[in-house]
Amino acid sequence: MKPKTMLFLCTGNYYRSRFAELLFNHLAAQVDLDWHAISRGLALELGVNNIGSISQDTVAGLAARGIALKVEVRPPLALSDSDLANAHHIIAVNRVEHLLMLERKFPQCVNQVEFWQVHDREFAMPDEALAQLEHNVLALVNRLHVTDQAVGASHQD
Repeated sequence: MKPKTMLFLCTGNYYRSRFAELLFNHLAAQVDLDWHAISRGLALELGVNNIGSISQDTVAGLAARGIALKVEVRPPLALSDSDLANAHHIIAVNRVEHLLMLERKFPQCVNQVEFWQVHDREFAMPDEALAQLEHNVLALVNRLHVTDQAVGASHQD
């Protein structure tokens, strides 16, 4: 059976959403969670000055948590209608930043999105933002794990 898809959204798919995606997949594998995360950006054009495929703050934040990137990292990807249609759960990492972008580009999905409040570099240092993302992702994985266990137990009755 194909795992469910968790979709993380941010502005450029370079820093916060990538960290959330990679951390989620690492933690989900540890607890055998039947979910897989992907991440996309809502306005890749705003990241024209980004260097490389992924933020070095993201790479360092993952490494500090014992997560090494094993393969060549893909470039940022823009959100598509197909991504939304295939996602079982959608999280935008910052309501203030991303609600208006979603309303303009993908109004049909706004009511399906869970919004977090993790700020970009202009308002939060990377260590602070990544710690907040880690806290939110851990809580999310725990919530999904408990839900999956409850569903599994009800199917065994």
